[in-house]
Amino acid sequence: MPPTRSLITGGAGFIGSHLVEHLLARGDRVTVVDNLSTGRKANLERVTTHERLRFVEDDLSSALVGSVADERFDEIYHLAAAVGVRKVLDDPIGSIETNVIDTIALLRFAETNGPSAGRLPRVLIASSSEVYGKSGEAVFRETDDCVYGPTSAWRWCYGCSKAIDEHLALAHHARHGLPVVVVRFFNTVGPRQVGEYGMVVPSMVGEVLAGRGAKVFGDGTQSRCFCDVRDVVPVLPRLLGDGSCVGEVFNLGSDQPVTMIDLARRIGGALGAGVEPVMVAYDRAYSPGFEDLMRRKPDLTKIKRHIGFEPTIDLETTIRDVAAWLEASGGVGIAGASRGEGGSS
Repeated sequence: MPPTRSLITGGAGFIGSHLVEHLLARGDRVTVVDNLSTGRKANLERVTTHERLRFVEDDLSSALVGSVADERFDEIYHLAAAVGVRKVLDDPIGSIETNVIDTIALLRFAETNGPSAGRLPRVLIASSSEVYGKSGEAVFRETDDCVYGPTSAWRWCYGCSKAIDEHLALAHHARHGLPVVVVRFFNTVGPRQVGEYGMVVPSMVGEVLAGRGAKVFGDGTQSRCFCDVRDVVPVLPRLLGDGSCVGEVFNLGSDQPVTMIDLARRIGGALGAGVEPVMVAYDRAYSPGFEDLMRRKPDLTKIKRHIGFEPTIDLETTIRDVAAWLEASGGVGIAGASRGEGGSS
């Protein structure tokens, strides 16, 4: 059998680069499209010269009608998106347009660029726990209602834009038979993730490595569930390869909650640092009235039932590996405020 031909949008990013390595190790021919707005070429340094990797530096919408317009793919992993709530607050227009317009272009491309005549590629759409908005549920299930704040609060535009992506993908499946799988990432963390866009683990680790106390926004009682990227990435091709997952939405992450104040202390303990967390009020960190969620915990019943997913890497291991990566990369990601919300992907 010829190797699987896979397209990864955003493949130079944190999750994308780990997926590139995984698919190359599986034997795939991999094409990456990334404009490097948040991705980094250095993330692909281990495989830069790999004979089965093609890297295209371009905006996705342009690449789909240009440099990859004539390529055929068996699988497409759409990971390109605005990353982190911090980036959304700084550039809401660009974030919304990136998330929605690129997904429209990608889905239309998929319907004409299957592996052969009459066959459509399998498509994975990366979504986010942010689609649940400010739901008051203790545990988030895929069938729950999505609850957002007012349109005047930019904080919610990321979740709304990712929800539109999901609607588009599921509509293409229902109307045109496109085999799509939607994955809602819950606080994926690990080496290569940077704190620049508000992702909490690398931000806190960077602060501790610099000899400072990790910043904790709010009162520190907010809780999140962190899952190592090396547990997450192997799940993605499994979901695409299982016919029972087509047309479905899945939560993906850990279901073990950690408060932000406990996370700061566990990071200090894992790195052997005796510094105390630094508490920062939301009004001071952002602006008066900033809204955050107190809890974000996924129900993993569905993904466990379909493919038997279980995370295996403990948080302390992830923390130490993030620290090692930050130090080896010259401190990339040390700058950036630590957030109570923790970053969604």
